[in-house]
Amino acid sequence: MLLVEAWQFILAHPERFLAALGTHIALSASALAIAISIAVPIGVLLSGAQRAAQIAIAGANIGRTLPSLAVLALVMPVLGTGFVPSLFALTLLALPPILINTYTAIRQVDPDIVDAARGMGMTALEIVRKVKLPIALPVISAGVRTAAVQVVSGAVLAAYIGGGGLGDFITAGIAMMALPQLLVGAIPATLLSLGTDALFASVQRALTPAGLRAR
Repeated sequence: MLLVEAWQFILAHPERFLAALGTHIALSASALAIAISIAVPIGVLLSGAQRAAQIAIAGANIGRTLPSLAVLALVMPVLGTGFVPSLFALTLLALPPILINTYTAIRQVDPDIVDAARGMGMTALEIVRKVKLPIALPVISAGVRTAAVQVVSGAVLAAYIGGGGLGDFITAGIAMMALPQLLVGAIPATLLSLGTDALFASVQRALTPAGLRAR
C-alpha cells in the first residue's frame, strides 16, 4: 500500500524528512512575518491617500492573479536559486491579501469613533494604534489567514528553484515515478496547509467580537 510505503520511507530517512519539514515551516513563517511587517503599515498609510491607494490596490489585485509557480519563475532569473529567492517570491505572494484587507479594514472604521478619539486629544498615531487597528484586526487577520495558506501551499513549489522543503520529495517522486516518495511530501504539505488554515481561523474568531461572529 502506498501510504505504508510512504511511512516506511519516513522511518528510513527521519533526518531528511524533518530537515525538509523544518525548511518548509521556516520558509513559510518567515515569508508571512515579513509580509505582515510590510503590508500592514503600508495599508494603514494608504488608507489616508486615496489616489496612491487606488494604484497600490490595483497592483495588489494583479499580484493575486499570478500563479505561485509564475512568481517563483520570475524571481529566479534575478535572484538565482535557493532559500532567499524562494523567501522573496513567497513574500510577494503573501503581500496582496494582507495589504488589501488592511486598507479595507482601516477605511471601514466608523468616522464618528475616529472623531471622538480626536476630540479626546489623541494624536494621529495614537488613533491608529489604539482605535483603528484594534477595530480592524478581525478583517486584517482574515487577510493574514488567506496569505498564510497561500504561502504554505506555495512553499511546495520552492523546490523548483532550490528552496528546499517538502516539495523536494514531490519533485523527486515525480522525476523517479516513485509515488510513495511523492506522498511523503504531498500529505504533510496538505496537512500543514489545513492546520495553518485552522490555526488562523481560530485566531480570526478570537479577534472578532461575539456580536459579529453570530452574524
